[in-house]
Parts: sequence; C-alpha cells; structure tokens
Amino acid sequence: MTKLTETVKSGDFKNEKHVPEIEASFEGGLVKVSVAVGKEIEHPNTLEHHISWIKVFFKAEGAAAPVEVGSYEFNAHGESDVFTVPEVKTCFKSEKKGTVYALSMCNIHGLWENVVEL
Repeated sequence: MTKLTETVKSGDFKNEKHVPEIEASFEGGLVKVSVAVGKEIEHPNTLEHHISWIKVFFKAEGAAAPVEVGSYEFNAHGESDVFTVPEVKTCFKSEKKGTVYALSMCNIHGLWENVVEL
C-alpha cells in the first residue's frame, strides 16, 4: 500500500508547470505569501486539465507541526469562457520566522509541493 505522502511530487517550478511557486516575506511579525502554479511555464487550466486547489501551510521555528494557513479552490474551468488562474496571496501574523509549504492538485498529474524558508 502506498502512503499519501509517497504520491506527492516536487521539482523546479521553472521547468515543471505543476510545482507551486512560493514568494514569501517576513516583516515585523507579518508573513506575506504569494503562491502560483504555472508562472514560468503556463499550466493549461482547461476543463480537461486544471489545477483544482492550492493549500498553504506554515511551520514556525521550533513548532512541532505545520499549521494550515489557507485552502483555495479553483472552480471555473471554461464555463461561460471563464478560466481560473491558480494564484493566491495571503497574509498572517507570526512571532517567529519559519517554513512556508504549498501543495497544489492537478486533476491529471496529482499532488505537487514546494517549500520556502523565511
């Protein structure tokens, strides 16, 4: 039996259109995060092939486990010629720097991850 964690893929977002690209900053206790899929190599985002969601997690220095910061669904895949772009921006407070994790789900190619240290 395969564990879920064994199915998560990663790679370089500049060479792979499914990897969530993370930009993050820590300014006076405020963490600003931007996550996009397909920024360097555009993802098709059609009804047949699209990013369904992005999840953002944060693990503060010294914490035992990451905390889910947000979960973002993308639901328009061509209805009335509307196509979502898998990109999110979020902000949260933390007394400590830490690690930002992002997961993205492609309906065909599965789960993808990326990590950035602050």
